[in-house]
Amino acid sequence: MTGGTRAGARIALVTCTEFAELEADDRLVIAPLAARGVTAVPEVWDDPRVDWAGYDLVVLRSPWDYVPRRDDFVAWATRVPRLANPAGVVGWNTDKRYLAELDRAGVPTVPTSWVEPGQHWQPPTGPGEYVVKPAVSAGSQDTGRYDPADPRHRELAVAHVRRLTAAGRTVMVQPYLSAVDTDGETALLFLAGPDGPVFSHAIRKGPILTGPDLRAPGLYRPEEITARSATADQLAVAGKALATVPGGPDQLLYARVDLIAGPDGAPVLVELELAEPSLFLGYAEGAADRLAEAIAGRLSSSRPG
Repeated sequence: MTGGTRAGARIALVTCTEFAELEADDRLVIAPLAARGVTAVPEVWDDPRVDWAGYDLVVLRSPWDYVPRRDDFVAWATRVPRLANPAGVVGWNTDKRYLAELDRAGVPTVPTSWVEPGQHWQPPTGPGEYVVKPAVSAGSQDTGRYDPADPRHRELAVAHVRRLTAAGRTVMVQPYLSAVDTDGETALLFLAGPDGPVFSHAIRKGPILTGPDLRAPGLYRPEEITARSATADQLAVAGKALATVPGGPDQLLYARVDLIAGPDGAPVLVELELAEPSLFLGYAEGAADRLAEAIAGRLSSSRPG
């Protein structure tokens, strides 16, 4: 057991009704926590019966049904004591307009244009496919890939944007980075250490966008995941992105930095996942134990006196 973590500590692992007992990957941390004298309890974020103040720490994991109710979710986060990651981070990070802030701060990001509700939008006509998705989303839902050379795609893209903006949602339009079809997307996972986030492991995600948005059922699209090693260039971009987090990176219990190689081969940021990212604990030896250690360290420093 980590020094300073008292036996009998209880934490909540926050999820949603569809995964009320947590996803299999998140359950991997329960035994390492128990070995440190910490009991982890799955709790559904919008269950009014939960006494959040009764937990020594509340850790966001899979509350993925929040997207249509983001305002409610952010308001809930502000009411939860000892939340990880903190409510301020949740509010900032659950709207992907944070990418514009990172771009202004000099973080290499995927070029993004924004369509607000009420704005007129015309699809790009230049070469290269593009992606349409909402600024508030999870699991690649309501996301489509379009080819400007295909007239049918043009119609579908316009309909996609109209559907989202009519619902009051801000839309993102980005070039489709073709490297994802060969090299895939790299996710770098960081966990809290004594002096801030520490790199834990990396995984590769295969391509999942095959065409226009078909409004797939479920809370997320299935992904092809394999372990991979991080490069120095990827770690440098990740470090730069984490340094821009409002309030500083030291407040983070976990972070995931999603990167794809740009046209010149250099990594660019796709998303900085700080609210409820999958951590892919099962793809790296010792990752679940490292998360348990990070939680134990946070317990020893944030537990009420």
